[in-house]
Amino acid sequence: MKIDKNDIPTSKESYWRAFDDIPDYPQLQKNESTEIGVVGGGIAGIISAYLLAKAGKSVTLIDAGKLVDGVTGYTTAKISAQHGLFYFPLIKMAGEIDAKRYYDANIEGLEWIKNTAEELGIDCDFEHQDAFVYANTEIGAKLIEQEAEAYQQLGIPGGLAKEEVELPFAVKEAVVMRNQAQFHPVKFLAGLVKEFERLGGTVYEKTRAVKILSKKNPVIQTENMSHLSCEKVIVATHYPFNDADGMYFARMSVERSYVVAAKVKGTVPKHMYISTDMPMRSLRYAKNDDGEQLLLIGGEGHGSGKHSGETIENYEKLAKWGDEHFGVEEIPYRWSAQDMSTLDKIPYIGTSTVGYENILVATGFRKWGMAHGAVAGLLLSDQVLGNENRFASLYDPTRTKMKAVDVASFVKDNASVAKELVKGKLKKSMKTPDALENGEGASVKTSKGAAGGYRDEYGQLHLVDTTCTHMGCETKWNDAERSWDCPCHGSRFSYTGEVLEGPAVKPLKRIEE
Repeated sequence: MKIDKNDIPTSKESYWRAFDDIPDYPQLQKNESTEIGVVGGGIAGIISAYLLAKAGKSVTLIDAGKLVDGVTGYTTAKISAQHGLFYFPLIKMAGEIDAKRYYDANIEGLEWIKNTAEELGIDCDFEHQDAFVYANTEIGAKLIEQEAEAYQQLGIPGGLAKEEVELPFAVKEAVVMRNQAQFHPVKFLAGLVKEFERLGGTVYEKTRAVKILSKKNPVIQTENMSHLSCEKVIVATHYPFNDADGMYFARMSVERSYVVAAKVKGTVPKHMYISTDMPMRSLRYAKNDDGEQLLLIGGEGHGSGKHSGETIENYEKLAKWGDEHFGVEEIPYRWSAQDMSTLDKIPYIGTSTVGYENILVATGFRKWGMAHGAVAGLLLSDQVLGNENRFASLYDPTRTKMKAVDVASFVKDNASVAKELVKGKLKKSMKTPDALENGEGASVKTSKGAAGGYRDEYGQLHLVDTTCTHMGCETKWNDAERSWDCPCHGSRFSYTGEVLEGPAVKPLKRIEE
């Protein structure tokens, strides 16, 4: 099958989001109070809310859009402590004790998901799988050998496993981590939300938090000026919408990546795989309602808003690679997501910043948010309840020890932001709005100056000011998602200007021609 743009679905749709057993919830339209306010209806927010409701707390969960329609609904849904080749460098950076704690935390998160699904009778397609990192180059093979040594040093079940690899091409070397897992995140969280409500929890959707008014007695202010008074607030919005508190905008980088779900002629691998060589490829299978296996192929990551060509090309590259090795018959789903990395690659989970003990945060999962989402829920609920948690210091967002590699990353990331701020203001070639075809978006020159233009399928023109409302960077057109994406901190906006992803909380300004 010769893959081209016509083989890629015209609209983004996640395989997980095709299952939609989560009811619609109302918008918060008045002032209310609760003991715990949880902002963000993804895996970290829902687990935190569930655990606190289970502990007898009054909990209100709010989401800017619909529950599980953020990054959690657009993942590869691997529940794993194997986060690429991570443990060898982690030992060098953080030491053997913290490296082992990182592994233990993720395994605890995995086991919690498994046990909770069994306890509540949630059928979420949970399956234990071995997880492999493989290399096609000699350099990659040497890195894998180092990682296998780290596994042995930390007592991680697994090791070198080239002979166990079941892929339709030769590999130089591979390392396996035993007893990891995969599941259907929307099915799992749909069941958890039902239980949360049964326990007395309250849910509001289409309720965007824009500000926290007090650090001691926090009040969440929403977009429509409703207020939710809380004793404590958990911010689980992927990128904290209150990122100025703790300067998260200066401590994280943002990357976007892509997935295609394909029906293939060849044999679908039984376990989970990820490559160490570039371009990175992630593989796992999922079963549709008919029991037919789909191959999920992920990769083609790049800085958010920083792709040089058409973003649809990323899906094409994944599909072509899949066709070359497995024989693609059909691509029923394709989706993308973006992820945050912290300076030291360890997530920030806990008190958001010094002096803000009643405001907690979970962010920076670096593409591994399923196990870490459970880690976050367990850790944050413990902190709210005043319980000890042995992983608290490892994930503490207020940790101050910056190693040389962190300093270099800090300088590089913030220099990149400064570059984008300047570059975005420079003159660039623009079309006129009349030159836009249906379904096309671009920077355009209007009678009122530069603007972002998109002509929809009916021929209607939509014009917006492309200056990001977060910190003033110029957004860039994303043709695959029909959105304006910020290259500085990852905010995304629809072609009509609405906020799709934070940290921005205000829409782009619409322009009337």
